[in-house]
Amino acid sequence: MYVPPGWPAEVRPPGSPDWKGSAVSWLLDAVPPDYRAYGVLRRHPLALARMARQQVAASIQAAREGYRGAAVDLKEHLPPHAIEAVLDAYRQEGPRLVRLAESVALVERALRGEHFLPRL
Repeated sequence: MYVPPGWPAEVRPPGSPDWKGSAVSWLLDAVPPDYRAYGVLRRHPLALARMARQQVAASIQAAREGYRGAAVDLKEHLPPHAIEAVLDAYRQEGPRLVRLAESVALVERALRGEHFLPRL
């Protein structure tokens, strides 16, 4: 079965045995641990995907805002090398979160019934 680039390796292809179960497990790893307490999210993977999409989008926004303000907010409290290390962490985390958002969006589309076809 074809899955598009960006499809998470931990999620089985749509239509394969227990693909939705693998999607739920992976999506639960993408949201705060407290989300595991809500059975409705396990029973309705599409609802979980929607919440994960929103949560990751908020994390991206928070990382962008954090990056923009870190040097100013921390300059009186941390040495310059520590501030640069914090900025490096943001530089690594931002692209990871964007890739995660793209993967969550693909899983959500599949949960909505979309079929992926290879492009030439």
